[in-house]
Amino acid sequence: MSYEEWGPLGGLVGTWESGWDGLDVSYHNEDGKIEETVYREKVAFKPFGPVDNGEQCLYGLDYRMAAYRQGEDNPFHTEIGYWMWDGGAKQVMRCFMVPRASTLIAGGTAESDATTFQLEAVLGSNTYGILSNKYLDEVAKTTRFDVTVTVTDDTYAYDETTVVEHKRWPTVIMHTDRNTLKLVSRDA
Repeated sequence: MSYEEWGPLGGLVGTWESGWDGLDVSYHNEDGKIEETVYREKVAFKPFGPVDNGEQCLYGLDYRMAAYRQGEDNPFHTEIGYWMWDGGAKQVMRCFMVPRASTLIAGGTAESDATTFQLEAVLGSNTYGILSNKYLDEVAKTTRFDVTVTVTDDTYAYDETTVVEHKRWPTVIMHTDRNTLKLVSRDA
């Protein structure tokens, strides 16, 4: 099946997995410092659409991801959400929630045939923004999110930075995640 209507997201349709190629650099509360965590990841993208909002027409991918540390059966990070393409406005969007009661809508401009694109979200934005629960807003406030995505026929790679103002850390934390996943199946 052709996924032209999904623009630059069409190449993501399917199931993807990585080996131990993922690298998470983040603040570890239990250790009180920034540490690196190697991880493996699974993500599935299922297409849907069109979704019509008046004159706006969107095509989307329902997605679920899980990241696992070595030696652990339960994921240390999960996400559920949507990736959306607005071909008329050339906007790529990623809307997701993590089980820390944080939600984010990131967006950016891309051509329909782009294989690399960038998305961003900023705290306080009415369009591409960030929301957190009260505790996180007070203790570890997320103020910015940036990601660069590259998709080929059989790889999906990302490099993302989440900027966090953490009360236990004397400065702003640049929480980074990067990984390259391989296509397992185009079955959606």
